[in-house]
Amino acid sequence: MDGFEVTDEQARHFRQEGYVLFENAVPAELIEMLRNECAYFVRREDEKMDRLGVDQLGITHRNKRYHAAFAVRDRPGLGSYLFGEVLKKVCEALVGPDAYLFFDGFVVKGAEGGMKLAWHQDSGYVNAVDGDIDHKPYITVWCPLDDVTEENGTIYILPTSEAGIRTWVRHEFDPPSNDWVGYFGPAKGVPVIAKAGTLAVFSSLTMHSSGANLTPRLRRAYIAQYSPEPVLTADKTMLWGNAMPFLRGGAEVVGEPVPNLPYRIDRLTHGNEQLSERAEA
Repeated sequence: MDGFEVTDEQARHFRQEGYVLFENAVPAELIEMLRNECAYFVRREDEKMDRLGVDQLGITHRNKRYHAAFAVRDRPGLGSYLFGEVLKKVCEALVGPDAYLFFDGFVVKGAEGGMKLAWHQDSGYVNAVDGDIDHKPYITVWCPLDDVTEENGTIYILPTSEAGIRTWVRHEFDPPSNDWVGYFGPAKGVPVIAKAGTLAVFSSLTMHSSGANLTPRLRRAYIAQYSPEPVLTADKTMLWGNAMPFLRGGAEVVGEPVPNLPYRIDRLTHGNEQLSERAEA
């Protein structure tokens, strides 16, 4: 969007509290494109579950919560958002001169009962399922495609000053939901009450969660994550997710080859599956 900038105060807030908000950051035409793509990916996830004869796949639960991961690999046109000027400036300010697209995906909560998501760090998920625990923190850019409120299941962010957590913590697995949980304390966090097209950007070490959707409409969001270097598996033989070059030395390098390593996700049914589970199947 013309005129978008990350101010020194916003960058300072991110460093101190682990998150920052940018209101009205994404133009309407890109939001409409993302909404259309979101519908495609909900259908993709339903079809995937149909083929497997299940109603739950990882943290996706049919009609309740969808987590459609690595979308740009399927629909390259999403790059017009992922590698656009707004996210370039976000990465320059909050990731650094080198940035890779690590992950992207649509997160949708179904109407009237869309499931909550437990407190977690994004790095906690990576480390729980095959990730290199020494990976550098990365950023998550959460873009609501609908106006978000506490009623329709917005995210809650636990500021660093309140959580007192500045490193990754070990997460516990919750079998009914398939969530990994990293915080069990009483804090509620800060709800992100925002218009569609706002960006909530937080560190992969920042605790966050989301509530249930109690409204009669879907609650849709698109997530993009950018890392300062490729994130690898624990044995350092595979890319954990994507590693699409975006910036190198401050210059845009979109389209350059990814590192010459196999993709972990190519060996799995869904991104939250563990390699050991696939080996035993």
